[in-house]
Amino acid sequence: MLFRKQKEILGHSGAVYSGAAKNAVIYTGSADKYLVRWLSKEGIQDKFSIRFEKSIYAIELLANNRLIAGLSDGGIHIFDLDERKEIKYYTQHTKGIFSIRRNLEKQHFYIGDADGNLSVWDENTLELLLYLPLDCGKIRDITVSQNGGQFVLACQDGTLRIFESNFFNEIKTIVAHKGGSTSVIYHPQDETRLISGGKDAHLKSWDLSTEGEIDSIPAHNFAIYSIISLGNGTHIATASRDKTIKIWDKDLVFKQRLDHKFLGHRHSVNQLMKIDENTFVSISDDKKIIFWENVGEN
Repeated sequence: MLFRKQKEILGHSGAVYSGAAKNAVIYTGSADKYLVRWLSKEGIQDKFSIRFEKSIYAIELLANNRLIAGLSDGGIHIFDLDERKEIKYYTQHTKGIFSIRRNLEKQHFYIGDADGNLSVWDENTLELLLYLPLDCGKIRDITVSQNGGQFVLACQDGTLRIFESNFFNEIKTIVAHKGGSTSVIYHPQDETRLISGGKDAHLKSWDLSTEGEIDSIPAHNFAIYSIISLGNGTHIATASRDKTIKIWDKDLVFKQRLDHKFLGHRHSVNQLMKIDENTFVSISDDKKIIFWENVGEN
């Protein structure tokens, strides 16, 4: 896969920290305190935008056409997108919300904050099911297995913490990254493996059965903030504080670097969002939203 810049949106007046994509629209949250919806094909803002009192650190799309936003003060806001109104506001967390992830199969969603607290919620009733103080530092990322049976937290203490999703027991703990674990996904073609990124700038893969390290690659110059799969699992993309995006094959062999010389970002790349298997979006401290598309083989 070989990626080229498709288009760019410059609509926020502050760093863009968070995003979520669904069909032909994307949502972004920024240090400018606005949550905005954009039309992907046209590359323009539509009429949906919300202003908060704090920065938006995490966004996730839920069932029943709902959206959840986690703020820098720990506030959790849930909106009905059809009715264009807020339906719930929670103050369960008191520190910044850095990760929100939906478990489609279990109809739950998970929230992690800057103090290492994890909350589990019912997606349909929006009720709190469990609150776990884990004392692991900032929970920077959460990923869920395809069958919904497990989920993994990337934690500031350097661990990857694996939970089963029936009774929420922690079943494995992998000491993964010096300085902190910052991103994690299940391997797109083999869910007995994890792929993680850390503050140590290394991209690593792990065997879940043995908890052993398979690969460790000095992939970036600074922390790896986001990992996604592309091409039906044949490739992954990583985003870093070092201002770059890198493309790898499924075996973590380097394929392509996307940086400002390639019309990319000039500041930290905070998140990647997959539109489809050949298209993704990156957001950055430089206020830009950039769309990338696969144009052929590398």
